[in-house]
Amino acid sequence: MDEQQTKRPDESRGSKAALVVSIIVILLILVAGIYYFVNKNKKVETSSSTSSTTGNTASTSEKSTETKEVWQDGQVAVAGNFADAEIADLGGGQFRMYYSVEPEVPNNKLEVYSAISTDGQTWTKESGERKKMATFPDVIKLPDGTWRMYFQNAGVIKSAISADGLNWTDEPGTRVDKTESGFDLENVGAQSTTILADGSFVMIYRGAINEPYTAGGKVPNSTTDIYFWATSKDGLTWQKQGLAIDSRDSILLGMADGAEWVNWDSSMASTGSPQASSGQAELRVYFWSYTGIYHTVFANNTFSAPVFDFTNNKDANIKFSPNPPGDPTLAKIKGTWYMYYGQHTKGIYYATLQ
Repeated sequence: MDEQQTKRPDESRGSKAALVVSIIVILLILVAGIYYFVNKNKKVETSSSTSSTTGNTASTSEKSTETKEVWQDGQVAVAGNFADAEIADLGGGQFRMYYSVEPEVPNNKLEVYSAISTDGQTWTKESGERKKMATFPDVIKLPDGTWRMYFQNAGVIKSAISADGLNWTDEPGTRVDKTESGFDLENVGAQSTTILADGSFVMIYRGAINEPYTAGGKVPNSTTDIYFWATSKDGLTWQKQGLAIDSRDSILLGMADGAEWVNWDSSMASTGSPQASSGQAELRVYFWSYTGIYHTVFANNTFSAPVFDFTNNKDANIKFSPNPPGDPTLAKIKGTWYMYYGQHTKGIYYATLQ
């Protein structure tokens, strides 16, 4: 027998065992490969699903930011050394703007003038003067159809009455004096008044403290201006309610001025398109500070934290703009919200809600 062709029985069995082991190993490798491939695809699908969900969330978030109130700067409404605009709705699509001569004008008598418009952009001045020795005209229509103007005179707030909104007769007495519990005020003014649904009156007015607010560093103004509020049943006798807008913080830096009550309904913008808000009206107070125009919401006898709205300052590096938009007054004319504001020595300009 040829020894080279002969194998012992134990060697044959060992060779078969090795073959079986090799086959098992190969099968295990194949199974592992299939398992890895399947699970990898599942992870990719899961990742795609997660990315899709995240994308929808981001899209929703982006849409919500697009509905933020954006004001587009417009043109001059009334040119000249005028400020402190106030808009009165005369009905029939006609509006009247009251405005004051700037106190810096030489030889002025603190005159109040008026102009008429039907589109909110073109204003035609009415002849004559509405009043003298009055600043911050604040005009409301009374339930009997007559008009009342609150104004600052000699550092306090007084009032006048009119049947036509053109010819005014002073009412006797002072509406709001400068005494305020816990404060030593130099004067009160820059007031705004509205009538609530229950027929009561509410006024917000500025009080000036004769010292600058320096907690946040040096500021341009030599006074600290904060807002108080008062209520009345007849519009003549007022009960003071205390602080409304306390400007003594790191945002307003002791400066709040030119307040204006606004029954705000944002359900329609200038395009006539529905906005993000519910459209439910809310009572706001607009005012200005060093950086521009803000508003606060009045509800349950409380004023909310100020919200920044608008500035015409194009240089964000300038902390104190040399001519910020001041003394805002708002009106909704032909479905468009207009914000009128003063520009020192230039006149009264407007911005529109986009």
